[in-house]
Amino acid sequence: MPGMPGAGFGAPQAPPPACQQLLTYRDETQKHGNALQAAGKKKAPPDEVCKLFNAFLAAEGKLIKGLEENSVLCGVPADVIKQVKAGHGKASQVSKQVCEMAERGAQPAAPSLSEALGTTPTVPDSATASKRGAGTFDTLTGSPLAR
Repeated sequence: MPGMPGAGFGAPQAPPPACQQLLTYRDETQKHGNALQAAGKKKAPPDEVCKLFNAFLAAEGKLIKGLEENSVLCGVPADVIKQVKAGHGKASQVSKQVCEMAERGAQPAAPSLSEALGTTPTVPDSATASKRGAGTFDTLTGSPLAR
């Protein structure tokens, strides 16, 4: 009953400190994930993305460790831990590829076909283009189109 001592509900209990730490790890991982997405949208160079991946993977590693250690205390289902670990594995693979690209650096562009064959493409200049000569439609008696 209202007004009677002890009749109302008390203040909601705060989660245990270990569970609050999990929330902090989750938020930090999300922050690094958002930074990675922003870098992808702006087409950041591989060395920058590599650094962002390393920060993300470190934060996600802390989250996974915390989830495993406190799953019973915080009521974390085993499926959630499994999903986070699977996502971490995929992110690790992508990170490895990106960081390998960053290590190689900007490689020079491969030579074009004409460069590889040692020829250079020729473009007719205005002097040669206006010169009359044998054309595709020329016959022995001249161009039938000119008649």
